[in-house]
Amino acid sequence: MRPKTVFVDSNVFLRFFTEDDAGQHRRAAELFQKAAAGKLNLIAGPPVLFEIAWTLRSAYDQSRERVLDVLAAIHALSSLTLTDAQLVEQAIELARKSGQEYADAYIVATAQKADAREIATFNQKHFDKLGAKLHGF
Repeated sequence: MRPKTVFVDSNVFLRFFTEDDAGQHRRAAELFQKAAAGKLNLIAGPPVLFEIAWTLRSAYDQSRERVLDVLAAIHALSSLTLTDAQLVEQAIELARKSGQEYADAYIVATAQKADAREIATFNQKHFDKLGAKLHGF
C-alpha cells in the first residue's frame, strides 16, 4: 500500500527549527521521522516557504543568512517534495549571492523560468542587486 501524502504548513517547520514549543517541536520531528522512514509522503509549496522566511525575519528577528539556511535545509529534506523545488534552489542561490531577501530572489527566479526579460517593479534598489533588468514604465 502506498503511503499517504500530507501537505506540511509553515508552522510545523517553524516549530521544528525554532524549538520554541517543545511539544510541537517533538510532534514535528516525529512527522519528519515517519516520512524519512517511508511511512508518509510530505509535500509543501511556495506560500509555506514565504511564510517561513517572513516569520523568521519579523517575529524571530533572524538574520537573512539564517533564513536562507533554514530554507536550504527544508529544500534538502529527502522526505519532502517541494512543488517548486528548482525555483527554491535558484532563489536561495540568488539571495545568497546578491545579499537580498528570499522573496525578491524568488520573483527573479520565477521571471527567468518564465522567460520574462524584464520585471515591472517600483523596488529598483533590491532588484538591481539581483541583476534583474527592470521594465521602464
